[in-house]
Amino acid sequence: MKIHEYQAKRLFSHYGVLVPEGDVAFTADEAVDIAKKIMENTGKNSVVLKVQVHAGGRGKAGGVKVVQGLDKVKDEAEQMLGSMITTGQTAGEEHEITRILVEEAIDIERELYVGFLIDRDKKEICVMSSTKGGTDIETVSQESPSSIKKEWFEPLAGLLQFKARNITSTLGLHGTPLHKSVATLRALADLFVREDCLLVEVNPLVLTRQGEVIALDAKINFDDNAAFRHKIHSKLIDINEENPVEIKARELGFTYVGMDGNIGCCVNGAGLAMATMDIIKHEGGDPANFLDVGGGADSETVKNAFEIILTDKKVKSIFVNIFGGILRCDIVAKGVVDAVKSSGIRVPLIVRLEGTKAAEGKEILENSGLDIYAAQCMAHGAALAVEKAKEMEAGAK
Repeated sequence: MKIHEYQAKRLFSHYGVLVPEGDVAFTADEAVDIAKKIMENTGKNSVVLKVQVHAGGRGKAGGVKVVQGLDKVKDEAEQMLGSMITTGQTAGEEHEITRILVEEAIDIERELYVGFLIDRDKKEICVMSSTKGGTDIETVSQESPSSIKKEWFEPLAGLLQFKARNITSTLGLHGTPLHKSVATLRALADLFVREDCLLVEVNPLVLTRQGEVIALDAKINFDDNAAFRHKIHSKLIDINEENPVEIKARELGFTYVGMDGNIGCCVNGAGLAMATMDIIKHEGGDPANFLDVGGGADSETVKNAFEIILTDKKVKSIFVNIFGGILRCDIVAKGVVDAVKSSGIRVPLIVRLEGTKAAEGKEILENSGLDIYAAQCMAHGAALAVEKAKEMEAGAK
């Protein structure tokens, strides 16, 4: 789950990380009011306007502007709000600008980069840092990989003082800025663990001419699997920035991720779903989605899954791959038959059942009188799904 920069900065402040003074505006008049307050508090005649979308690279796309004077603030805010923006991280998709962050302009002396993420190999949290802040970290990693330093810490122990000092030392900080950076890093580490984050990124973390250490930007991604521990996180969701199909799937209790292929996948279990996508690729096809229906697969569940899959108009065949452990395959088969009858699926449907009462399930499919292909095994099912999808594509031409 992603949140906006202004929301991340509110969390930063809660954990003691210094951020620029500012607030979010949904209208040009609100932007002027916020800017006026900032100018009065800082004694400066300029503020920064930053569009709020779930993508980086906003500055290069014209989404970050330093503006002087309240009249200019209103003009720029009116142009931004309601317009569309495409950045290098939006995969060519346009995002409507519905809100902008208005904040004070900072006197920057140095720009640094700090990022926290989970290192699954080490089973620890990795802290990445670089003196090349303010630029795309992906570009830095390619052009100057040696400038990115790494440190690790265990979640239960937190980021200990000496490890935080190691990081700040590699960033070339000394004296008061070093001590302030240590406190900032430890606060960010605390936030990462307590809020069950997958990513916390500050680019840039700046050292000001006044010797302050400020998070000029903020990016947070939460772990959806820990959502039950953080009910307040759901209130931070911006529906305009979310895939509506993924939202619907989440409401139904499914895990769904849309992809670029044309073979829909309906699977029970995340591991089996990954294996299903792999074998489809192995057979020369491309999966249209990752869809894990979980432990249940009755007629209502299967029907809902088909509806989710078929919202993608690229889908030319559907591969239902179910392993029945506690779940009985005959119940799944009945659910598939009922779902097909009620939803009127018009693409080839391939079903592979294995496990408890698999033979009975296959018999139900074969005797249904419906255009359902019962696969002999997982590889056979994937091959059938690829073959039928190609036939549908050829027929459409």
